[in-house]
Amino acid sequence: MQPEDNQVPLLSDQDSDDDVAQGSGEKIHVIRMNEPGAEGSLGAVPPFSWKRLWLFTGPGFLMSIAFLDPGNLEGDLQAGAIAGYSLLWLLMWATAMGLLVQLLAARLGVVTGKHLAELCSEEYPTWAGMVLWVMTELALIGADIQEVIGSAIAIKILSNGTFPLWAGVLITACDCFIFLFLENYGVRKLEAFFAVLIATMAISFAWMFGETKPSGTELLLGILVPKLSSKTIKQAVGVVGCIIMPHNVFLHSALVQSREIDRNKKARVQEALNYYSIESAAALIVSFIINLFVTTVFAKAFYNTEIASSIGLVNAGQYLEEKYGGGLIPILYIWAIGLLAAGQSSTITGTYAGQFIMVGFLKLRLKKWLRALITRSCAIIPTIIVALIFDTSERTLDVLNEWLNVLQSIQIPFALIPLLCLVSKEQIMGAFKIGNVLKTVAWLVTVLVIVINGYLLLDFFSSVVTGLVFTSMVSAFTGAYLAFIIYLVSQGRHIKSRD
Repeated sequence: MQPEDNQVPLLSDQDSDDDVAQGSGEKIHVIRMNEPGAEGSLGAVPPFSWKRLWLFTGPGFLMSIAFLDPGNLEGDLQAGAIAGYSLLWLLMWATAMGLLVQLLAARLGVVTGKHLAELCSEEYPTWAGMVLWVMTELALIGADIQEVIGSAIAIKILSNGTFPLWAGVLITACDCFIFLFLENYGVRKLEAFFAVLIATMAISFAWMFGETKPSGTELLLGILVPKLSSKTIKQAVGVVGCIIMPHNVFLHSALVQSREIDRNKKARVQEALNYYSIESAAALIVSFIINLFVTTVFAKAFYNTEIASSIGLVNAGQYLEEKYGGGLIPILYIWAIGLLAAGQSSTITGTYAGQFIMVGFLKLRLKKWLRALITRSCAIIPTIIVALIFDTSERTLDVLNEWLNVLQSIQIPFALIPLLCLVSKEQIMGAFKIGNVLKTVAWLVTVLVIVINGYLLLDFFSSVVTGLVFTSMVSAFTGAYLAFIIYLVSQGRHIKSRD
């Protein structure tokens, strides 16, 4: 089957762009029209163009936000404080693994014209699709709670405690209106807004890097020389575990469809894949550098100190302030500004991801404002409850964060396995199915990530599971969980396009 057969028609005039996740009227037109050398020689991919790269730039940077959310920042600071510079090599390779997964998600979206949630709904039986939807929604809610709490902590710091955690949650809830406002003015305006937030994070954490002056030599050694000890296993698992976010895989497969390409022509599809690969790699290099700033700042400030193991998002800024004091701008507020940018950007992309997931799995046709309100409420309501319960205790917030990390770790196979099964099938991808080498590497990465997160789950539950009833419940859930993973792998071998 040729890629031409995979073309998905654009919405007809009768379809309302306001009822779907991304209508034809919202797409950026990048189809070449009578451009010199547009078709290349004999249908070959045209030569590289900076102008074309600029037209395709955007989705990768929105995707990269998930690598910079408050959960990742907490993993960075804890890795730095407890393991020093020794896990920087792992951060680099974890980011590379994340890039591989995201490129496969982009490939799926570009070639098929559908995103992962839509394809899961079409290619799996209804009951399996519903289970995948529930799991994906749980992962999204867990990530969103962490992101909203991160924003609320930043607001509390910047307001000198005037706004308690629950008030910060309500303020953060309003970001869906920013999202709707910007989306009405086009995809490019939304992407520009995220570029500003990423730049804010980069400047804030680079400023902190300059204030604390980490060792350049130790930084380079940490990146180039792999080190791992029994004392840093938990932090190492955290570094890898928080890089791949289930909802982000679904999101990226949808974001790449914001550019309208001619899927009837193989060269046009390959061109889009090339440009998306370049901009996604650039975006994740930026995210890696920002994560590097955070890790090294806390490595310099707190490694081998008595308080290293007690640092989290809530008290990190205060500890920095006590150690480094004021300056032109107090480091406490620099940290809070970066954290706020991370929280706000990730909650808005979470809203965006939630819409694609809801429309894809449930085939709902809703107005944008209602879709965003429902998606936002799924996270905001439980987050407000969490904020009211945990506002007075840093320790309970840390415990909550551990549970949320577990929740997201559990969901990872339900994004990666369907993705790999779909991009490996000629019936779905045509000539753009992944080859045997890439397929082997991708499955090895998937197994590695699942095993690493499995270790995290085993370590966590071995310390909290007590009593016959609770143990029986966890055992039953584990059995059903493993059975469903086996089902997804076996079912993936029999996927056939229904088009």
